[in-house]
Amino acid sequence: MARGRRPTDEVRRDILETAGGLLFETGMGGFTIDKVAALSGASKVTIYKFWPSKGALALAGYFTAVSDVLEFPDTGRVEADLRTQLHAFVGLLTETPAGEVLRELIGAAQTDAELLTAYLSSYSAPRRALAVERLDAARSRGELRENLDSESVVDQLWGACYHRLLIPDQSLNVPFVDRLVDNLFRGISA
Repeated sequence: MARGRRPTDEVRRDILETAGGLLFETGMGGFTIDKVAALSGASKVTIYKFWPSKGALALAGYFTAVSDVLEFPDTGRVEADLRTQLHAFVGLLTETPAGEVLRELIGAAQTDAELLTAYLSSYSAPRRALAVERLDAARSRGELRENLDSESVVDQLWGACYHRLLIPDQSLNVPFVDRLVDNLFRGISA
């Protein structure tokens, strides 16, 4: 007896898991809609119904593959939470294929408008908003000074990590992250 149509949520989940796995296995060079369709059992029409381009699907697959690692702790101690999240982020980028894949996605986004839009709206903006939210909550608890610009702190911390990822003339590692957080909380003046 025929199984019938799979529920949309199940199909979408299978596509995303397949896309993330294929992306981490082959990078953008080996990532195609045809391969995702064949491996997931979904049609290309179905895939294009959810994602407008190969890049947008690749990004969604990437985020599906890394979302658990990128969870942002909220222990009520912002310094420890920042350190924990940044350690996880840098570990992901340096100890798994995620770093190379993210470099490829960011590079491709420079010439793929749909991928750039997807990157900004579904990955970068929500991740930034979460970090700003954590910093603002810490400020309201009195952990951080009242006039702190949370947006610029996000740029200082994660921007420095992205810089070392994209321009790898210096190491991206946990000691670097610890120095960033120490500089932020201890200051740099004598």
